[in-house]
Amino acid sequence: MGSKMFETIMGALVLIVAAGFMSFAYQSGNLKTVDGYPLKAKFSTVAGIAVGTDVRIGGIKVGIVGDMTLDPETYQAVVTFQIKKNIKIPADSSVAVVSDGLLGSKYIKLEPGADDKMLASGEMIPHTQSSVNLEELIGKMAFGGVDKKDSSGKAPAPAAPVTPSVPVAPVSVPHS
Repeated sequence: MGSKMFETIMGALVLIVAAGFMSFAYQSGNLKTVDGYPLKAKFSTVAGIAVGTDVRIGGIKVGIVGDMTLDPETYQAVVTFQIKKNIKIPADSSVAVVSDGLLGSKYIKLEPGADDKMLASGEMIPHTQSSVNLEELIGKMAFGGVDKKDSSGKAPAPAAPVTPSVPVAPVSVPHS
């Protein structure tokens, strides 16, 4: 009887600890929605971005990505994000997919413009910059995928063979 009571208490304790971990993960994961208005932007690639990704201005979180779809006509990714209702975005603003450091996660960086007209709910931000694929860049550098053309668009002429400027004496090898 005593061991069954012990197992029951331990089971309840495990469930309480698991519920505590789930609560902590939910609170620290910023899974809450943003009360605001939607804006849209089109990108050629949004690698590293997912629903719930931060939208930041000057490093400050001002919204989250709410939806991502594919435009069937242009084959571009259409990202819809929610911006806090107290933040107004100028019409000439730009948006980019950037990385939080060299190996950090990616987020949407919003650069406010200087226009007096503000974007309304659901409008498209016209100026975008897609994410940079670091692995692709490293692969091009490592395996010679970088185009080595000069400013005229022509490949450089092959280098002339190097000849020594100091005369070299012939070496004789005795035959046996």
